[in-house]
Amino acid sequence: MLLEAVYHRPRLNWSYAYNESTIHLRLRAKKGDLTEVFAWAGDKYAWDATKELIPMTLFTSDAMFDYWECESVPLHRRLKYGFLLQKDNERIWMTESDFQPNRPENPYRLFEFPYINRGDVFTPPAWVKDAIFYQIFPERFANGDPSLNPENVLPWGGTPTPDNFFGGDLQGVIDHLDHLSELGITGIYFTPVFTATTNHKYDTEDYMAVDPHFGDAKTLKRLVDACHERGIRVLLDAVFNHSGKTFAPFVDVQEKGDASLYKDWFHIRKLPLEVIDGIPTYDAFAFEPLMPKLNTERPEVKQYLLEVAEYWIKEIGIDGWRLDVANEVDHEFWREFRRVVKRVNPEAYILGEIWHDSAPWLEGDKFDAVMNYPFTDAVLDFFVYGTIDAEGFANSIGKQLSRYPLQASEVAFNLLDSHDTPRLLTLAKGDKNKLKLAALFQFTFMGTPCIYYGDEIGMDGDGDPGCRKCMEWDPEKQDRDLFSYYRRLIAIRNSHPALRTGTFNFLEAGQQGSKLAYERRLGDDVVVVLINTEETAQTFRIDVEEVHWENVFTGDSLRTERGKLAVKLPGYGSAVLKAII
Repeated sequence: MLLEAVYHRPRLNWSYAYNESTIHLRLRAKKGDLTEVFAWAGDKYAWDATKELIPMTLFTSDAMFDYWECESVPLHRRLKYGFLLQKDNERIWMTESDFQPNRPENPYRLFEFPYINRGDVFTPPAWVKDAIFYQIFPERFANGDPSLNPENVLPWGGTPTPDNFFGGDLQGVIDHLDHLSELGITGIYFTPVFTATTNHKYDTEDYMAVDPHFGDAKTLKRLVDACHERGIRVLLDAVFNHSGKTFAPFVDVQEKGDASLYKDWFHIRKLPLEVIDGIPTYDAFAFEPLMPKLNTERPEVKQYLLEVAEYWIKEIGIDGWRLDVANEVDHEFWREFRRVVKRVNPEAYILGEIWHDSAPWLEGDKFDAVMNYPFTDAVLDFFVYGTIDAEGFANSIGKQLSRYPLQASEVAFNLLDSHDTPRLLTLAKGDKNKLKLAALFQFTFMGTPCIYYGDEIGMDGDGDPGCRKCMEWDPEKQDRDLFSYYRRLIAIRNSHPALRTGTFNFLEAGQQGSKLAYERRLGDDVVVVLINTEETAQTFRIDVEEVHWENVFTGDSLRTERGKLAVKLPGYGSAVLKAII
């Protein structure tokens, strides 16, 4: 038993309240080392009457470690606990301070979850688990009101550049809501809609006004109301890490220098403001002079931005915020941001843009979720690039699941491309088989899937600006078969609660393998997904408990023989099977 690999700590993703009555415990061990693990738990004030051994299950693994998990529903919402580790006939007890061969005589030196205080429970909005998001880049989605066009507007459908305009606006979104409803979308994430000088609007000039090329606050209100009538939630982009160069306080600093009342609103290293050898004399997003970094630690800056966050929820009725460059803003600002937003709308969704392990932002005091780019990387590596095998993919997903508490994984924002990346079809070099298999995993995995506008009709494009093409509205130029496929994926996800909140378990993911099988289970709702990433037909033989199955894509019936489910899939084939109980 390799005790050096065993790890637990009483916080974060290792020991947390899943809800107001349930505590989840996790423990890490060397992969394949332990054969059984138990949590030894009870109430510290009634130890002898409440102590019990709770079996832990192997809930996920990565390349190096196994992760064991159990849940406890303590009568008085507090828990004292240790662990019993077993490797065949070898038994070791783990306390907070050491490992020992004998059961501890008392609970004093065990780990402790002192109390489930309701205010400390991390509770993301429940509706997000069931949502299907769609990302819209407003300038390129649809031109619904030509009277708002910029002076230099180009004909719709031209080649995008970093600087050109095609006249997309909010009215254009309103005009095409039928498209989203037909697809099955229940949430829209808009990149910025506030006044700015660029086509992407990440250089905010006025946080309290809709960009006049998009419409005005009344137009946005009509859009939000129209979405709500269709059961679609609306998420706006909050660019609070930085402003634009034309933001009034920054203009004041440019004009008045050290005499400006706003000089402390920004991180200025030297006056006058200028750019020397490509680097501004003030902190900015990625050295971009157009985007000076805001000093969110200053009380007046904090107050202004928090008023912005509150205003658009209260007055327009948006359902949450996506937070741009969220990891570069101080943590205390986001704590106050959460308090303000949740006070106005407790069900608002707070989504951070972070491209790496985001555990420090998912402790219940800042964000509800993050844009799940580690998920994106794993899916692309396996389904699109083929740089990892099935085992490597399972390890990547396992590591991701181990990092966060369950409630964070259930509402993670799972995307495969965006305005910041090449489009999925381009990454797949036009291979729609690979695109479909990647999307299948996205829609049958834990978390909230998001489609980047146009992916559902076969749009392609390299990285910025190629990924920001005008939406194609000519039906003759749309891939309607692909649209139908996405629509079917959404319908399948909506029909099975197990695909949204059920347990996740790999059934087959072998070394050097191209076959992937996994199970989602929630009570009697049991779904098994089989995916063949080879161009050659392959046969799956999966150990399952249930006897009768149905292929939800074809309606075919299947039956297990001697506890195994045998299914032959063609090259790049897949099957979604539901148990008939």
